[in-house]
Amino acid sequence: METSSKKVGVLVPLNANLEEDTSNSIPRVEISKCINLLGRDVIPITDKRLSRKHVSIIVSADDSAEVLVEGTNPVVIRSQDQRRKKLLSGQKLTIRDGDIIELIPGHYLFKYKALDDVRKKSSPNKQKRPLAEGDQDEPLTQKRLRQVSEDEALARRLQTELNEDTQDTKNSAEAIRNFKPSEDKIPQTFRLMKVKGLQPWANTSSVSIADVIQGNVVIAVLSNYMVDIDWLMSACPNLKNIPHVLVVHGESDGRQANMKKHKLENWIFHKPSLPIAWGTHHSKAMFLVYPEGVRIIVHTANLIYVDWNNKSQGLWMQDFPWKNQDCLNKASGFETDLIDYLSALKWPEFSVKLPELGNISFNSFFFKRFDYSSATVRLIGSVPGYHTGSNIKKWGHMKLRSILQDCVFDKEFQNSPLIYQFSSLGSLDEKWMSEFAFSMSSGVSDDNKKPLGLGDPLIVWPTVEDIRCSLEGYAAGSCVPSPQKNVEKPFLKKYWAKWKATHTGRCRAIPHIKTFTRYNGQNLAWFLLTSANLSKAAWGALQKNNTQLMIRSYELGVLFLPSSTIHAHAFSCTENRTPSENIHVSSSKTHEEKRTKLVTLSSLHTNKMSDVITLPVPYELPPQRYSSEDVPWSWDRQYKKRDVFGQVWP
Repeated sequence: METSSKKVGVLVPLNANLEEDTSNSIPRVEISKCINLLGRDVIPITDKRLSRKHVSIIVSADDSAEVLVEGTNPVVIRSQDQRRKKLLSGQKLTIRDGDIIELIPGHYLFKYKALDDVRKKSSPNKQKRPLAEGDQDEPLTQKRLRQVSEDEALARRLQTELNEDTQDTKNSAEAIRNFKPSEDKIPQTFRLMKVKGLQPWANTSSVSIADVIQGNVVIAVLSNYMVDIDWLMSACPNLKNIPHVLVVHGESDGRQANMKKHKLENWIFHKPSLPIAWGTHHSKAMFLVYPEGVRIIVHTANLIYVDWNNKSQGLWMQDFPWKNQDCLNKASGFETDLIDYLSALKWPEFSVKLPELGNISFNSFFFKRFDYSSATVRLIGSVPGYHTGSNIKKWGHMKLRSILQDCVFDKEFQNSPLIYQFSSLGSLDEKWMSEFAFSMSSGVSDDNKKPLGLGDPLIVWPTVEDIRCSLEGYAAGSCVPSPQKNVEKPFLKKYWAKWKATHTGRCRAIPHIKTFTRYNGQNLAWFLLTSANLSKAAWGALQKNNTQLMIRSYELGVLFLPSSTIHAHAFSCTENRTPSENIHVSSSKTHEEKRTKLVTLSSLHTNKMSDVITLPVPYELPPQRYSSEDVPWSWDRQYKKRDVFGQVWP
């Protein structure tokens, strides 16, 4: 027994730079002269692609070490920075001192270090000169670049295959090519986020985080659920120069500690209180204060790499100027929405020094200093709590209901269908689905002021095949985190519709975007871009004979409505314009007013009518229903058919 347990080596965890991971999140693993098991039973990794007993490392009598893949997903062995072999389940390979094991290709890297006496016995070539420190840098850099190139080439190949499949409908397949909103219309629409690896046409008018956080920002409020500080700093170096940064987040206690290690001195972290169990701070927004005004962004991406590079996401943005002194007490619906929501966050006040204002206390009421009269959208927020009385109409689906009830829509939307599109499904029942549909169906017709009537909803949701063939393979499924018990409820079968995004080039860019809309053909009654998934926690559930609304989570969305709009030059906090060019709506009453019409990218009216607002709805309308072969994705099922990277799930 003593001989069999003799320590012969150690597996050292590595980071993405192939350096020893010193974060202590994953321990070293000792290798003894016996069968050593490595997987989720041994190391603290929750990724279900990793089996509990993922690999065996078998050390024989002559001290040679052999890796045997026990799990279902492949393992990669590297030697001297070159990938020697991809091992499938049941395959094995002898490893040497310095070899690297990728438990999942590209993820969870361990370097095998043999003890000195073992190394001497098993060295295959004593005359081989080891690479010097300086020699290692160049091959490693080249290797990383090659891997990135290969990943992007695969994405382009997949997209090319998709394009070839749709040659007969080329014009509709590339409809986003023509989405180039003028400056005055940008605040009235939203934009998709850039996705790496797509054809250039698919990213027409799309935005990255660097397009958003720019210019001379003096205060930044970043509201989100997940925040990767390291990535955020690398993606947007300008953040380091902002005097005051407030991060409102929903991270766990463990992640908070890690965030604080990396934060700058002038950063403040705040996690809003969650008075009801199972709630989260899930809102995704930015509030950037400039000497010229404020930029407000509502979007759908966590502040992490994959969300801003690999997913279908959406973003709305508008700049607003400071109020004139004689307008300080004037408010709009948008301002009321905003101040109500920011007040609920209750961040710790702090003092800031601003040009011409001096030292002021930075709280939610600070945002009353800006002129929001040019806003053509409304904010739909959710705040946790038991809301009663007049507050019942301030949040969640009841807020949406109260706004839509006061809206007049074209008669074509009477009993027209609804779309619910999102990336996580709560535990639902038919009673709540009826309650939610009633709110979504609110509003009256313009010809007789008759209620529009209930619309039949469809749920646009990726199938297992969508995830398997996506740009990320099964890994994309981790961002569609709904369990089988929620997804496979029998009553939901009548709602399922396909994620098909040919016209935006995003069929294989799995949606993390969340949208809700009422439509007729390519015309939209209204459209909501939001952080809210389809759940009671996000939207609220009526209780006590409909006198109380219970909400668990913080959410924020922007509602696009047909409206009478004064056409004017858009105000900007960052572009160099003369004062006469930087006009905003409240400064003049001479511009032409027209009722806008909301349409999709595929509308025939898109390029023919000046009063049309085109919204880049990323999926096809009307959507195709699931066929009998389609299976809705749930992330806790096993999928043994290999994805585009040769992996299975979990």
